[in-house]
Amino acid sequence: LPIKKKPRTFYSAEQLEELEKMFQEEHYPDNEKRRKIAAVVGVTPQRILVWFQNRRAKWRKLEKLSMKSNRTHPTLSA
Repeated sequence: LPIKKKPRTFYSAEQLEELEKMFQEEHYPDNEKRRKIAAVVGVTPQRILVWFQNRRAKWRKLEKLSMKSNRTHPTLSA
């Protein structure tokens, strides 16, 4: 039997703004915090969990890229 995937969740600009603000405060919200965020944003705590997992992956990727560019283009010290 094929596994049915959940439909993709699309977030409004306001929801994304709220999620990004929460991400700046804490990268790993606990269960209680996820429930609070879910209530504010208007999606399930499971969707919040997945959003934070994906956002951390993006954050790590950007960190890695910025470290690479710092090595290849070191800033000149005065």
